[in-house]
Amino acid sequence: MRVVIVTESFPPDVNGVAHCALQTARHLVRRGHAPLVIAPAVADPAADADAPCAVVRVPSLPLPGYPQVRVALPSRRVAAAIAAHRADIVHLAGPFVLGARGMTAAARLGIPAVAVYQTDLAGYARTYVGTGEGAAWRRLRAVHGAADRTLAPSSAAARDLEDHGVGRVRLWGRGVDTDRFRPELRDAALRRELAPDGELLVGYVGRLAPEKRVDLLGGVCALPGVRVVIVGDGPSGPALRSSLPRARFLGRRTGSDLARIFASLDVFAHTGPFETFCQTVQEAMASGVPVIAPSAGGPLDLVAHGRTGLLVPPGDPEALRSAAASLAAAPERRAAYGLRGRAAVEGRTWAALGDELIGHYREVLRERTAVAA
Repeated sequence: MRVVIVTESFPPDVNGVAHCALQTARHLVRRGHAPLVIAPAVADPAADADAPCAVVRVPSLPLPGYPQVRVALPSRRVAAAIAAHRADIVHLAGPFVLGARGMTAAARLGIPAVAVYQTDLAGYARTYVGTGEGAAWRRLRAVHGAADRTLAPSSAAARDLEDHGVGRVRLWGRGVDTDRFRPELRDAALRRELAPDGELLVGYVGRLAPEKRVDLLGGVCALPGVRVVIVGDGPSGPALRSSLPRARFLGRRTGSDLARIFASLDVFAHTGPFETFCQTVQEAMASGVPVIAPSAGGPLDLVAHGRTGLLVPPGDPEALRSAAASLAAAPERRAAYGLRGRAAVEGRTWAALGDELIGHYREVLRERTAVAA
């Protein structure tokens, strides 16, 4: 198949949309398909040197107040690239701005499209501007409603889409690299560096942005014998360093370095309530680390409460602190949760999820052929 992936974000960006688009392109190449990526332009001209396929960059501008996020500008390159690639199907990754243009181009060219829902943009609108949820859903409904199929990453996301009038929704989760993220990478030297007095390590990995609610870790930082480790960067970084002075901030980490940090934690705590999936929870589980996460969105599918971790009410710092304290006092329970968590994700490889995605493509193509006949 000839597939065009129109994505709102692509490496060197570090976020769920970019990572999933990259893994999708890699898997398609491995399976003998011909992908092309269309993504917003980034500052680094050599950014795509290691990309698994050709990448067409569309002019973009940094989002005001959040320069790590770039928004594509209107461009004829999208339709031209889709046509030139002679695409069989268009894959819209987290469509909103660039993805909407990709959907329009696919419709004009008569090419089927699969839209992958990945970001709770209505929740972000509520967080950043205090309004705009309705407008965000109208935009999402227009894009996803025009697609042949929408793929939701979790049961909660699928319900949200259906409740807001989006049809033709199917589930498609996310893979995890169980070779990279594994318990054996636990590093005694790193633990001594991060917790010189033998403290219990509670970690957060992700963007430092308002919607992630990393500030909720304040109560956990105050627990005796606990050291909070925060990995990531973003616009909330300076304020969080000021409000969480006892936490260790490690900045952005990737690859084997990140995997070593994950495996060296005792507990992983995610705080954001707007996750449609939550890949870092899955990476923690693959690393054999028990998880605390909000009982909302993607974590509801990932975390088995009382078996692989604990689910707490979203936005409740006391519940988060109590959950961390209970796990800090129960090493045997932490170990059991970690073992079960690893077992739960061992079959969720990117190869398995990539093949599932290709199955969705083929079903959509068959449906289009049947309608045409």
